[in-house]
Amino acid sequence: MLSARVEASLRAVDRARWEALRRPDPLESYDYLMAVEEAGLPGFAWRYVLVEDGNELLAAAPVFLTDYALETTLVGPGKALLEGVRKVFPRAFKLKLAGMGSPCTGSPGLGISPTVADRPAVLAKLLAAFETEARASRCGLFALKDVAEPEQALFDAAARPLGYRPMASLPIAALSIDFADLDAYFARLTYATRKDMRRKLRVLPKLRIEVREEIGDVAERLLGFYAATRERADMAFEELTAAYFEGVPRNMPGRAFWVLYWEGETLIGGNLLLQDADTLVDKYILIDAERGRALNLYFVSWFTNVRLCLERGLATYQPGQAAYENKLRLGCRLTRTSIWFRHRNPLVNGVMQLFSPLFAADTAPGNVSVSVSET
Repeated sequence: MLSARVEASLRAVDRARWEALRRPDPLESYDYLMAVEEAGLPGFAWRYVLVEDGNELLAAAPVFLTDYALETTLVGPGKALLEGVRKVFPRAFKLKLAGMGSPCTGSPGLGISPTVADRPAVLAKLLAAFETEARASRCGLFALKDVAEPEQALFDAAARPLGYRPMASLPIAALSIDFADLDAYFARLTYATRKDMRRKLRVLPKLRIEVREEIGDVAERLLGFYAATRERADMAFEELTAAYFEGVPRNMPGRAFWVLYWEGETLIGGNLLLQDADTLVDKYILIDAERGRALNLYFVSWFTNVRLCLERGLATYQPGQAAYENKLRLGCRLTRTSIWFRHRNPLVNGVMQLFSPLFAADTAPGNVSVSVSET
C-alpha cells in the first residue's frame, strides 16, 4: 500500500534515500536543496512530499509556498497595467501559490525510484499529497514547475486527469562538449560568429580569472551585482541572498564553485557553477554592468566554462535560462519545458487556463526577456 507524507524541512528526510531516487537534475538534489532551504529567501516556505511503500521511498519532490503576482511573467503594457493597479490595491492579482519544484531549480525536482513500474500512479499519489498540503496552507493556485519535454508524457498521464494544463516555460539549453579543444569548437561556429567571438575575447589579457569555493570576502560585492541585475530584469521571481551564494558551494564541496573575474584588483563578475562527472551547470552569472559589458564578460565566461568542461572531461555544458539567441549562435540545443497549473476554484481555473498564453514565457530566440541569471 502506498502512503504519502509531507515534511517541513529536508533535514527530516534521510539523505541516502533521497539521493537513491532517479531524477533528471541530479546536481540540484539533496545538498543543493538544503542550501536553498537555509538561505532565508524572503517570502518562501518549504515542504517536501514523499511517497513510500513500507520502508521503501518511491518518490519525492520539493515544494515551495509563496505569494505569486500574476504579472511576474508578463512584459510590456500588461505588466505595467497590473503593477499600476497594485499601487492602489496591494493584494490585487496576487495568489497564494504552491509549486512543486524550487524557485532555484530548472525542474520540478521529482525523483522516482528505478524500481517503480507504474510511474503515473506514484506521481498521482504524490500530487494528491501535494494538493492536500497546499490546501492546508490556504493556497489556491497549484503549479508543477518546469517539466522538461521528455517527462511530458508522465505528467500528461498523472496531472491532466486532476485538471492541470501545461503552459510554455523557458527552455533548457545544453552544449555538447564533443570536440577536442577550443579550436575545434570555434571551427563549428559560423564564420561571422567565429570572427565576433575572437574579437570579443581579445580582452582576456586585461582579466584575472580565479576559481574558488569560498567567497566570504567578496559576497557583498557579488550581492550588489545581483541586486542591480534583478532591478533591470523583466522577470524576477525569487530574491536570492548572500547565504544562498555562499551556502551552495559550502554544502556541495567539489561539486559547486565560483569563477571570479577581476580587472586589476577590482572584482567585476562572478559565476556560480555546479558540476558532476558529466555536466557543468551555470546557475548564476553576476556582473558589474558597466565594466562587464565593456569587457564582454558574458562571452568571456562562456568560453571559460567551455574550457573548464574540456579540462575536466565533462560531456555537457548547461548554461542558464535566457539569452537564447546567443546560445543558439554558440551551438546549444534547446529542450522545451512547461509549467503545469490549475486553480482549486473551477471558475478561476477556467479563466486562468483561457488566458494562460498571455502569461507564458515567450521562448522565441530574441524575444526571451533577460532573467536575473543572465546579462
